Amino acid sequence: MKGTLSPPGDKSISHRAIMLSSLAEGESRIENFLRAEDCLSTVEAFRTLGVSIEVPPEGAVIVKGQGMAGLKAPGKEVYVGNSGTTMRLLLGILAGQPFIATLSGDASLTRRPMKRVTDPLRAMGAKIQGPQDANFPPLTVKGGELRGIEFDNELSSAQVKSALLLAGLFAEGETRVKEKIPSRDHTERMLTLFGADFERQGPVSIVRKTRSLKPQAMAVPADISSAAFFIVAALITPGSDVLIKNVILNPTRTGILKVLEKMGAQISLENVRENWEPVGDLRVRSSVLKGVRITKKSIPSLIDELPVLMVACALAEGPSEIRGAAELRVKETDRIKAMCDNLGRLGVEVKEFADGCRIQGTGTFRAAETDSFDDHRIAMSMAVGGLRSSGEVAIRGKECVAISYPRFFEDLGRLCH
Repeated sequence: MKGTLSPPGDKSISHRAIMLSSLAEGESRIENFLRAEDCLSTVEAFRTLGVSIEVPPEGAVIVKGQGMAGLKAPGKEVYVGNSGTTMRLLLGILAGQPFIATLSGDASLTRRPMKRVTDPLRAMGAKIQGPQDANFPPLTVKGGELRGIEFDNELSSAQVKSALLLAGLFAEGETRVKEKIPSRDHTERMLTLFGADFERQGPVSIVRKTRSLKPQAMAVPADISSAAFFIVAALITPGSDVLIKNVILNPTRTGILKVLEKMGAQISLENVRENWEPVGDLRVRSSVLKGVRITKKSIPSLIDELPVLMVACALAEGPSEIRGAAELRVKETDRIKAMCDNLGRLGVEVKEFADGCRIQGTGTFRAAETDSFDDHRIAMSMAVGGLRSSGEVAIRGKECVAISYPRFFEDLGRLCH
């Protein structure tokens, strides 16, 4: 693999940019917005709530913000497709609205747990109803007068934290969210950027009722979760030298770089700069990797990259172990089971645990038919694994890459020589 890659815009930031721009007073411009299914679900959700959003085929997305009190009661269900981020964060915003709204999603999303968000939002005063005591979509939210709470984010979930901080924009008093292990902090950075009444005190994020947010002109950095597939691909493919440009280097997102460096990866940072998020270029050269142990403390900073990290571990010298990653079981699919199943098909010795797995490294994969389980990160991980197989690796359901990276296979083919 050789060449230069500019991955698509960061998925987490693209979601949040639409949400906060919709609540701002006036027009915001979002450059490098991720035009993938999940983020377009956020666009459609806010259009349903009365926000004008222009998404041209290329160039900036334009959001005509309606202000903190400007969202409209939807005339139909707010459908968010496969996007758990859209649903969980939007629950926080809708909790503070003076109307009733119902959020629904696709079949996969209706199996993903929501009580982690709905329970603390109820404690703030929101009325939320849905299957199994509001644990699964569809969920009906009756917004109203909220009060701030103190919440210990034991899951270290950025989605839970973000939902509560967004609800806190509409709540009386202070909403305080504490974390022992930091989760990604894009919401906090963007609340500051948009002018919310927000501050951090050590491990505690504090937001107060905010009258107005300021519109922004912003550029979304490239997604390190998308870059991760090409980082691993270059590392495991002999003779590779790839430059990956404009990647977000937020310290709550760079766990994959730290783990790969422990494994012996040759990754250097170039052209590092910081505005509201740190960004830089990554030069990646093929490397001989060693097995590694990944513990619970590291998981929040690399949760989305774990599937492709498992591919790296499977091709490393010696055993690797991943623990404390039970959260992987409630993603688009059960990613622990899916990856253990697929790696087994590729001839890897894998032992599955409730919260992770042990992987015995091997020199190469055998030819096999694998399954995406309709999960974009599983599909892309198997494609990366195919670069080091003794024969053909087939992937059932590869179309799901459109959820986060529509041009993935095009970019992969362009870099392969």
